[in-house]
Amino acid sequence: MASAIMNRYRRHVGLLLLLAAALVLPYAVTNRYYLQVIRMALIWAIATQGLNVILGYAGQLSLAQGGLFGIGAYTVGLLTTKAGLSFWVALPAAALLTGVVGYAVGLVSLRTRGHTFAIFTLCVGVIIGLVIEEWDSLTEGVRGLIGIPLPSPIPLPVVGPITFRSPRAQYYLVLLFFLLTQMVTYRLVHSLVGRTFQAIRSGEVLAESLGIRVMAEKRLAFVISAVLTGIAGGLYAAQIRFIGPEVSHFGVTFNLLLFLLVGGQGTVAGPLVGTLVVSLLTESLQLLQEYRMLIFGPILILIVMYFPKGLAGALADAWGYLGRRARASAHPLVGMATERPVETAEGRG
Repeated sequence: MASAIMNRYRRHVGLLLLLAAALVLPYAVTNRYYLQVIRMALIWAIATQGLNVILGYAGQLSLAQGGLFGIGAYTVGLLTTKAGLSFWVALPAAALLTGVVGYAVGLVSLRTRGHTFAIFTLCVGVIIGLVIEEWDSLTEGVRGLIGIPLPSPIPLPVVGPITFRSPRAQYYLVLLFFLLTQMVTYRLVHSLVGRTFQAIRSGEVLAESLGIRVMAEKRLAFVISAVLTGIAGGLYAAQIRFIGPEVSHFGVTFNLLLFLLVGGQGTVAGPLVGTLVVSLLTESLQLLQEYRMLIFGPILILIVMYFPKGLAGALADAWGYLGRRARASAHPLVGMATERPVETAEGRG
């Protein structure tokens, strides 16, 4: 009981320290470019968390994430540039639209399983990208949308309006949405719905035998995944302020898969760890120009090979091992009882 309370206390202290570090980060990183890299990594972490819900927890490989990301980005871009709506109206609309699209796609695609589901969603993602690229009268085609406005100021009675023109303010805006995503995901994973997703991942036949409505739960996972991806796309459009059809291409889906594999699927922290590691590694190898992919590729392969649970999973295992060692050192008799095998009469003989 005491060890469980101590572990919970250490976890809460660690989370508070990480939150404090995230809040002071814009003052420590004075270079605007590197702050933008971190800001983009947080946006990609939100989108990767969407993939993590459907793949890491529900066990369904969706390859339509790039298309959903594009829907979110273009919804915010079109509503703010052509309809003249505020970002604060456009972003919920993007989340709603991607959720509706996710529900519609899930009605059909989730009747399939395994590779068939992956191929079906891949086709959906490609179709979404083609629609965005070819619907020239609405999306401006290959020219893209230019001049997407920043989020409008938020008026406060005492402090005054909060504007989002500075890089620091934009960072805090993205950080807020990222933290909300992490909180929602954490609550989801530790709820009955999250455990249902994990039961489906372990085996759909077994889940059905336990009375779980597999189709309905998979559809819910797909909708949640789509909404998170759409929110990330909307934030991306408002931060970059220019988007083209490439935001809906399969390359986006590939990057999200890469982030998730490196960070660790089925873990709440995995998407953030994966996006930060890959983003910072990419930036650190920029000076090598044509040789950077020769170094970048093998490093990622080694990470995936030797850390099958991802870096977040490896860190969790290491933390658990250190905790067990610490408890064994504090209570040596308990450590001996748990580590040394019990001898039997036959073994002594």
